[in-house]
Amino acid sequence: MTDKRIFYNDAEGNLCVLIPSDEVLAEHTIEEIADKDVPSGLVYKIGTTADLPSDRDFRNAWEMSSSEMTDGTGSEHDMFITDPAHPDYVAPEVEE
Repeated sequence: MTDKRIFYNDAEGNLCVLIPSDEVLAEHTIEEIADKDVPSGLVYKIGTTADLPSDRDFRNAWEMSSSEMTDGTGSEHDMFITDPAHPDYVAPEVEE
């Protein structure tokens, strides 16, 4: 089970935590998942469970400054782009 997390603040300023599944991470990078799942135009941070408070009693009050969210910005699409003909397609990196 992965401890990777994607953090962003929604339009109302609430901290949102996305937990990608191991199955999706086996096929896509955490950045691809964030680009797809974070709403368009919202900045995000990729982190781990260590970035969250251990006390979950007040998790609705958790905060993270947008200035910490420097890993990317949500895209305008809500799908993984796997068609090379699509204008936003990015070819996967080939490991040597």
